[in-house]
Amino acid sequence: MYKKLKNFTLNFGPQHPAAHGVLRLILELEGESILRADPHIGLLHRGTEKLIEYKTYLQTLPYLDRLDYVSMMAQEHTYSLTIENLLQYKIPLRAKFIRVLFVELTRILNHLLAITTHALDIGAITPFLWGFEEREKIMEFYERVSGARMHASYIRPGGVSQDLSNGILNDINKFIKQLKFRVFEIEELLTNNRIWKQRLVGVGKIGYIDALNFGFTGVMLRSVGIKWDLRKIINYDCYSLLNYNIPISVEGDCYDRYLLRIEEIYQSIFIIEQCLYYLLNLNILNYFNSINLINQNNYNNSYVNNDLKITPPFRYLLKFNMEALIHHFKLYTEGFNIQTNKIYFATEAPKGEFGIFIYTNGTNKPYRCRLKAPGFFHLQSLDFMCKNHMIADLVTIIGTQDIVFGEIDR
Repeated sequence: MYKKLKNFTLNFGPQHPAAHGVLRLILELEGESILRADPHIGLLHRGTEKLIEYKTYLQTLPYLDRLDYVSMMAQEHTYSLTIENLLQYKIPLRAKFIRVLFVELTRILNHLLAITTHALDIGAITPFLWGFEEREKIMEFYERVSGARMHASYIRPGGVSQDLSNGILNDINKFIKQLKFRVFEIEELLTNNRIWKQRLVGVGKIGYIDALNFGFTGVMLRSVGIKWDLRKIINYDCYSLLNYNIPISVEGDCYDRYLLRIEEIYQSIFIIEQCLYYLLNLNILNYFNSINLINQNNYNNSYVNNDLKITPPFRYLLKFNMEALIHHFKLYTEGFNIQTNKIYFATEAPKGEFGIFIYTNGTNKPYRCRLKAPGFFHLQSLDFMCKNHMIADLVTIIGTQDIVFGEIDR
């Protein structure tokens, strides 16, 4: 009588610590080797795209914060740019610098969590404690400009919700100076650590062609040697005025992805330093204004466009100007209409290319809205990347994919 061999099937998550409560994988195992990994999503589903179709263009904004809830302002930024492109709407240069400043702070916020929780999954506790201390400081800056530590709704169509004082700009300047040393400490602890390299080098390796076929973007794509970054390609907001590099590597394994995220933090710090320099030196902004880099109808050095049909009036006007009060009321109750059109716009979010498709029909609500989340494409490659690896390597691969289910299971 012949013996019948059957592979072992195992549920990985959602209760597993590395699955972070929302990821469920059905693993087919031969011993400890993974033959197949089938991701099951649906534990977090909220129907965000359909909800957006029932909200005005301004009411939609808070839903974007709740997609990738680790890099909140990055999605607000994409949405605001999408609406501004639909309206052919210009914003002041000061608003652009403020936006980029906070988007890069958000990129650091994301990468600190990605690197430190990945290290925690593998067994290194210290980077997690160091990194989260720095994340708390960034969240304090969120709170100082918006009143909220996470879901800020700060970047809005037309600019940002309120201006920055020189006090917060100086505090951000002090923060990024000491952040460099903290990131260097994390790097010193991990980068050449023998155990860390044994767990990451050669694990979850993916090639140039496969990365393109799976639709990789962001760090996942740049780790195979493709220099693709929408900040350089589209040059949205004020990125064309800033000097920075796009780090790439060629191995395409977990170790390279870790190194790229570390280097991207340094590049974001460099971008923030330039934004602070411009924002703290109004004469430079006035020079850019004088050479028509921004619309002359806007308030010079304002944080928002002055078209009251789209953006709310300055708050001090509400006490003295009845027309401003009416505009404010109408804007937040009825919103504004956008004529029939359709647009797809994407930006370089911390996890990759985050895109929004909106189909308008002349009303104050989107007729159709679809979201392109980078993590969704990365997750679908998990079966391919995990084949013939051990279960412990699966944890490593999930960590360097930097998956957040808010944007995947929307």
